[in-house]
Amino acid sequence: MKTRMMLLAMLGMAFAGQAHAEEYRVQMLNKAADGRIMVFEPAVVRAKPGDTITFVATDRGHNSAVMKGGVPEGAQTWKGKINEEVSVTLSEPGVYMYQCTPHLGMGMIGAIVVGDPANLKAVKAIKYPAKSKAAAEKIFAEIESGG
Repeated sequence: MKTRMMLLAMLGMAFAGQAHAEEYRVQMLNKAADGRIMVFEPAVVRAKPGDTITFVATDRGHNSAVMKGGVPEGAQTWKGKINEEVSVTLSEPGVYMYQCTPHLGMGMIGAIVVGDPANLKAVKAIKYPAKSKAAAEKIFAEIESGG
């Protein structure tokens, strides 16, 4: 009887965790409503472990891919194809930096913060080319402000 109760309790916890998982949608856009070009909207997503983020190919010509050195140690990576939606469920706490591969130099980058941004110093050390450097600074300011 004890074993059966433990199994039922474990199943209940497993399903309860799934029921609380959130789903976020990030649009890949040529132009945002405020006039910025080549953007992920929103640029920063704050999530919890187990949440799912879907990158939506709203405009053609974009993808979402993890930047080299842009995830917490042991975390899942992804590399979406051009013009295709990609969904990722993240379990490791930390900052996940991602890019649109063809538009990295134009500043098309974003971040997902899962729980505590413990690896923020490491992702700040990534070499951000061209306009992505200014975009990264805005992203880091938002992460640090807790906004």
